[in-house]
Amino acid sequence: MTTDVHAHLLLPGLHAEVERRVPELVAEAADLERRRNGVESLQASGAMIGARIPKLTDLGARLAAMDAQGVDRQWVSVSPNHFYPWAPEGLAVWVAMETNRLVAAHVAGAPDRLTGLGVVPLQHPERIVECLDDAILGRGLAGVEISSFAGDVELSDERLEPFWARAAQLGAIVFVHPFGCSLDERLDRFYLSNTVGQPAENAVALSHLIFAGVLDRHPDLKIVAAHGGGYLPFAVGRSDRAWHVRPEAHRCEHAPSTYLRRLWFDTVVHDPVALRHLVEVAGAARVVLGSDFPFDMGLDDPVAFVRGAELPAELVDRILSANAEALLESRVRA
Repeated sequence: MTTDVHAHLLLPGLHAEVERRVPELVAEAADLERRRNGVESLQASGAMIGARIPKLTDLGARLAAMDAQGVDRQWVSVSPNHFYPWAPEGLAVWVAMETNRLVAAHVAGAPDRLTGLGVVPLQHPERIVECLDDAILGRGLAGVEISSFAGDVELSDERLEPFWARAAQLGAIVFVHPFGCSLDERLDRFYLSNTVGQPAENAVALSHLIFAGVLDRHPDLKIVAAHGGGYLPFAVGRSDRAWHVRPEAHRCEHAPSTYLRRLWFDTVVHDPVALRHLVEVAGAARVVLGSDFPFDMGLDDPVAFVRGAELPAELVDRILSANAEALLESRVRA
């Protein structure tokens, strides 16, 4: 069963309700996006998303597109614009639980083909565990999608320790997918906000996890990194050097490169050479098919991309199917 672990769902009704409740905060967030992305990119993205609304919202359109791609199963997570990292506590918890409900309802329309991932309010660490339980135990989802950071909360934040412990206990998948980049206006042209920003955010987020020792304390975590983990797998030698020579970078038990084999990475790297390197540094068991469906920065034909990367047939089979299925095996079922 060919499985795509990186596919998105848009929730227009939920966004409309958020906008109705806190219009001033939505306006402030939109202004930040204009500064981060630039008007030209926002206009292009608006047209792109508008053309893809059926695939982002309609179950029949999703399944037809999967058939055309040769994908048997998708892991469905919301478009990251639904993270709302600026939302105050009450609204953030409501958004998380409503998102979990809506994702569960969408995948219930084709349970043999879709697996759902929920969300948690990353910016409110004290409320995350209850939202994780809601996703996994309450809605029967396989895990949750989180951003690379939210407000002052980095993935190394000590306040997230109960979340990591509970996710490991439940066998929940944690899909790390950035939204926005703290480099802001430096990336406001040429679509650098995505082409540079997303890989940078992936690398920063995973580095926080590694250097803080999160993976030492919670070795059973199932963390899947979008976009092939960004820049980190391709520059991890510099992290290893820092671990060896800098005392403040020596807070994890082993060299940072060794932790790449404790994470999972999707195949949205757009370059067969990069995919082969990712398999080399992370291991054949730690790479899973992803497409970023249905956005334009994703892989239009994700299966063909993997098959054309000149990998051994046994590795191709693992990437397309077996590795993702193994990730789901030990999760707690509602």
